[in-house]
Amino acid sequence: MRILLVAATEFEIRPFLGQMTFLRKDGDLFQQYLFRSVPVDVLIPGVGMMQTAFSLGKFLGKTKYSLAINAGIAGTYHASLKIGTVVNVTEECIPEMGAEDGESFVSMFELGLMDPDGFPYIGGKLRNSGTIDSSALQLLPRVKGNTVNLVHGARKSIEKVKNLFPAEIESMEGAAFLYSCLAEEIPCAQIRSVSNFVEERDRSRWNVPLAMKNLNKTLLAVMNDMVE
Repeated sequence: MRILLVAATEFEIRPFLGQMTFLRKDGDLFQQYLFRSVPVDVLIPGVGMMQTAFSLGKFLGKTKYSLAINAGIAGTYHASLKIGTVVNVTEECIPEMGAEDGESFVSMFELGLMDPDGFPYIGGKLRNSGTIDSSALQLLPRVKGNTVNLVHGARKSIEKVKNLFPAEIESMEGAAFLYSCLAEEIPCAQIRSVSNFVEERDRSRWNVPLAMKNLNKTLLAVMNDMVE
C-alpha cells in the first residue's frame, strides 16, 4: 500500500504530519513519511486549481498509489453545517467554468464545448462514487462542493452561485483533486473541515484553529482505519 496525501498548505495538516515518521523532502512540494509501516507521500501544491492539477499530473504520472486523500479547510454556504464540522466531499463542480450572457451564466456544457457525460464527468459533475474502507470516513456528512478561483465574500455573488450551483462547501482545489483521481482511477476521498461561513467577508467570525484541530483528528482516525 502507498498513500498520497494532498493539502494546499502544510499548515492545514501539520498536526497530522507530526504523527508520522519523516523520511525525506524533495523541494517545497513533496515529502515522504511512514505511517506505521505504510509509505505516505505528502504533496503540498499550493492554493488553487492550477497548482493542484499540475502537481497531481506530475506525481500521478510516475507513481501508482493505492489511494489518495485531499485534506483541508473550507467555507460553507449552509448554517446547518457548524464551524468545525468535518465533511466528506463526494461531488464537485467549477461554477466559474462557462460564459456570461448578459446577466445570465452559460456553462461549458450548455455551450456545447464539453460533453456533460464525458469521462470523468457525470451529468456535468465530478462524482466520487468509490469507497475507502474507513468507518471514520463513513461517519462524516457527505456533501457537494464548489471549487472556485475567487472565494466569495459579497452578498450578490454568493446568492448567484448558491442558486446556480447548489452545494454545501466551497474550496479552491477540490475539483482539481477529484478530476485527477477519477481520471487515473485512484480510490480517493476529500476531507474538509468548515472554518467559516461563505458570507460577506468577516474574519472575526472564522475559527481556523478549531477547523484544523477537527480536520487533523479526523485524518488520523481515517488513516488508522486504513492501516490497521
